[in-house]
Amino acid sequence: MRLKLTAAVLAGLLLAACDSAQEPATDGREVAPELDVRITEHRDGDDLLTAGLGLEGMAGMPPQPADPAAPTPDELRRMAIHKSWTGIQSFTPAGGLGGLLEELPTVPGREFQAFVTLADAAHPVRVLLQLPDDFDADSPCLVVAPASGSRGVYGAIALAGPWALPAGCAVAYTDKGAGTDFYDYSTETGVALDGTRVAGRQDNALGFQVETRSDDADEATVALKHAHSGDHPEADWGRHVLRAAEFGLRVLSDELDGEFSAENTRVIAAGLSNGGGAVLRAAEQDGDGLLDAVVAVSPNVTAPDAPPLYDYATAAALYQPCLLANLDAVDDMPLGNPTQAAMGEVRCASLVRADLLDEAGSETARARLEALGFEAAALRQSAVNVALDLWRTVAASYASAYLQRGPFDMPCGFAYSAPGATAAQRNGWWALHSGIGAGAGIVLTDSGEESQDKQLPALRCLRHLWTGKGSEARRLHEAVEATRASARLPGDAPVIVIHGADDGLIPPAFSSRPWVEQARENGGNLTYWEVEKAQHFDVLLGAPGVAGRYVPLLPYGWRALDSVNEILDGSGQPGDDRIIDPDPAPVGEPLRWEDLGL
Repeated sequence: MRLKLTAAVLAGLLLAACDSAQEPATDGREVAPELDVRITEHRDGDDLLTAGLGLEGMAGMPPQPADPAAPTPDELRRMAIHKSWTGIQSFTPAGGLGGLLEELPTVPGREFQAFVTLADAAHPVRVLLQLPDDFDADSPCLVVAPASGSRGVYGAIALAGPWALPAGCAVAYTDKGAGTDFYDYSTETGVALDGTRVAGRQDNALGFQVETRSDDADEATVALKHAHSGDHPEADWGRHVLRAAEFGLRVLSDELDGEFSAENTRVIAAGLSNGGGAVLRAAEQDGDGLLDAVVAVSPNVTAPDAPPLYDYATAAALYQPCLLANLDAVDDMPLGNPTQAAMGEVRCASLVRADLLDEAGSETARARLEALGFEAAALRQSAVNVALDLWRTVAASYASAYLQRGPFDMPCGFAYSAPGATAAQRNGWWALHSGIGAGAGIVLTDSGEESQDKQLPALRCLRHLWTGKGSEARRLHEAVEATRASARLPGDAPVIVIHGADDGLIPPAFSSRPWVEQARENGGNLTYWEVEKAQHFDVLLGAPGVAGRYVPLLPYGWRALDSVNEILDGSGQPGDDRIIDPDPAPVGEPLRWEDLGL
């Protein structure tokens, strides 16, 4: 389309991948000398988009393996696809079920999976290409979709899959160096390419191989790839996206007996949240003109001079709980609960004792956060962030990644462990966990004091890593700077950025707005849509106090993909920036396309 990705570039990829030690659902073919790829077929009761579950299955109960203690690769895949969908999409009327979401079509095809390692990384990244049977080789299209959050390799299927696969486009996914390839020290097992748990420290190819546990270390410890790999994956998110695109083109060329390159294949990158930040970083680093267009939804991106996530997350972890002491404010918050007020009062008082507030009151804490740049719309999500323990989880895990710590020496006394996890939970982690935080038997602990507000000391420690001085603080700042975007785009590929005005986790004031402003000043071909009455988590739309109040962002991502595709066809124009004012459906009624304000 613009610049050619030559065969020499493809042949020179610095890739290392290993085939699974498991046999099911693979023919063992080697796609290229550099890569061993696991190839699986998905037809006859199975498919690429929903693993055979369809819309009814997605809206129903999660699929269960026949033997929870020993799920098969096919069962794990079905569980992973269901969880990746339902972790993002709300299959409720508020999310569009029965309205704009009328079906999820069956898309038969094949999948190609590999472990790919960047030249300077110790651990592999998962990449996966979905190739539909009706792929249009005469007008080829590839959508590259990095996972949202720290999710596994299918973590962007809800954004990319329903737009690309039914249209005959292939989709290249990547977990961008995070994901759910956990290492379990209690069983000394890791995760193979097919998602099954296998014994570690052998010749098996694992998604994450970690340090040996010392005799006095807690055997219940669990190592999470994002937090503990030591590779600082966030700094390489853009590179991961570009490698996934190259992998996709390589597989297409080998499987379809032709040369598919950036010259003859439409390549669109699309991502949500952390995946949105990843596609913007990829666009900045795309000096070879690999990407034809980019769609970023709620991107976690840090423009030059903008506050990074670690800065505002550690501040919010300290002060947002205090906001819940105001009962009137809590009543107006999604997931607000009067019982949170007592906890809020405890935090306010402990902040005063720690000389972090002058007086115990929610308005004092609010003023502190507003001075840091938090807007009222973002602060309305405080009950959500506190109830889900988001700030503490993000800050602890990202600090460990930035300081390149392992599972036994996380900063500020934090640790992930699974002392009570069942065999069924452990074997399902790859498919069902979000890649970060507690869940499925995994807990996040710290060495906090036994007190009414026992989390405060560790949170102060995390904050001090940002505000303090010394070698640790300098190292963390250097790591954060390695994740900062340049807001400089080397080509003229159209970019659409979409953000919810009420996003309380990645507020647009800290992320999309400054990046778009600076990228446009630097000559970027940009369009920005800010959506009123939209927050970060579509999956919460069916919750009490949320339904009838917000609209989902996924449909805006699908419409933006339509828009960039039309621009590339020559039938559309980039258009102006938009503040979109939708009409959320009344509680119990299905959201329709015409409600979205598009």
